[in-house]
Amino acid sequence: MFKENVKMAWMNVIHNKMRSALTILGIVIGVSSIIALITIVKSSTNEMTNEFASFGADKITVQAMGTPLKQGLIESDIQKLGDIENVAGVSPTTSGKTTIVSSRGEKTNVTVQGKNEVYFSRTKDLVESGRGINILDVKNKNQVCLIGSDITRGLFYGENPIGQKLIIGSSTYTVIGILQESDSFSSSSTNDAVIVPYTASMSLLGSGYISSVDVYMENSNESEKVTKEIESVLNEAFNDKKDGFSVMNMQDMLTSIKKMTSMLSLMLGGIASISLIVGGIGIMNMMLVSVTERTTEIGLRKALGAEPKRIQQQFLIEAVFLSLFGGFIGLMLGTLVAYIVCLLIGTSFALSASTVLLALGFSAAVGILFGIAPARKASKLNPIDALRSS
Repeated sequence: MFKENVKMAWMNVIHNKMRSALTILGIVIGVSSIIALITIVKSSTNEMTNEFASFGADKITVQAMGTPLKQGLIESDIQKLGDIENVAGVSPTTSGKTTIVSSRGEKTNVTVQGKNEVYFSRTKDLVESGRGINILDVKNKNQVCLIGSDITRGLFYGENPIGQKLIIGSSTYTVIGILQESDSFSSSSTNDAVIVPYTASMSLLGSGYISSVDVYMENSNESEKVTKEIESVLNEAFNDKKDGFSVMNMQDMLTSIKKMTSMLSLMLGGIASISLIVGGIGIMNMMLVSVTERTTEIGLRKALGAEPKRIQQQFLIEAVFLSLFGGFIGLMLGTLVAYIVCLLIGTSFALSASTVLLALGFSAAVGILFGIAPARKASKLNPIDALRSS
């Protein structure tokens, strides 16, 4: 009997092609909206999360603003940070502006950064040619430097700068490497910068303090514990003056971003679901009209012994057919729209199985929910009244 109901429901759907097509249009719009919006948001947020992760999910950044008594961190503070359990390395940073001079010219107001070997071992694709700063350069305060691509073109155009001399401030440094060219709009761009060992930069820039430190963890899952221990060391260094430093945990930032994007996806999915509900109302309206038109057929089936639950089953199957057709068409349309938008905005396309199941499951639920009322109406028709109406 179930197979017969499926066959009759199918025949009724294809018999009224125009009406069925207009009915499932609302479902198509609803499902495609859910698929497209959630996929676009997820693809964009994945791209953004990966961008943040590239800054170092295993990195904790310390900014030392200092206090009137102590303007920044000193070597002993750096050593204490390195001794914290689960810390894989510490990279201090000093920074300042000065003039640099080569045999072919000079550049003013150039950013000079002091780094150590940890920075170069932890930062991928940083050196284009030559070598980075090593531990001996740091310990011996070697006067060596790496230069950005803009400085290479400006002061050493047409020649290899590695091994050549560069006067930074009032000291002579040897160029040991060229930095990889980066996006000029990036906040971490080093195209117009010079990097020297941080131990040498402190005397070069006339500062005995370190203002910024990157702490790298062996296990990013222990970030909360490591952060607390870092704060303990800094509290001791600045006599519990909380405004003397700040600690930024990239792992916590990534977690917060993921929570916000999940909420955004749910909100957009909820908004798109409204059109599915509108489509469900369209299904209910069509089914009620169908019940009215097929009163005689229902009455005849009942007179021949069809049980009310069989009549109800047929109309429910018909409603589910309509919603699932709309769901599958909406799935294909929404996937196509999301793919095109992802190509246009330059993000990777990421369609998850959970999004597909959510859209199709919701469309089937809408068909059942809005098909119940017409199906119950059909099953409760009095066969004598139904046959009389013909």
